[in-house]
Amino acid sequence: MAYDQVNLLAAARAARANAYAPYSHFSVGAALLARDGRVFRGANVENASYGLSMCAERVAVFAAVAAGALAFEAIAVVGPDRTATMPCGACRQVLIEFGPTLAVITQADGVAETQSIATLLPAAFSPLTLEDAR
Repeated sequence: MAYDQVNLLAAARAARANAYAPYSHFSVGAALLARDGRVFRGANVENASYGLSMCAERVAVFAAVAAGALAFEAIAVVGPDRTATMPCGACRQVLIEFGPTLAVITQADGVAETQSIATLLPAAFSPLTLEDAR
């Protein structure tokens, strides 16, 4: 399935509006496109115990899995409009679980960039690592 980068970025911006970021004031939204066409949104949720905060990307993935989606095409991630916001290391690890070809779309100042999750997490520990070890 081909994805519409413009609409996916718009869905991520809409999700960002629901972020709960009273500590960092760095609101992030994500929109994850499942292969079946559904889009799952996520926003970062901070906590006074900082380690319990959750990134927008993982919120979107967990919502998708809870809804029965396990195959994904692309995820758009947006932070503040002038800042290209890349997934953190933990989010990259969660995203690669679902395949190395997932497209990761970011945007800053109206310019979008797309990279595969495998490019963002080279030599990843993934399900393929476990299969190779068997």
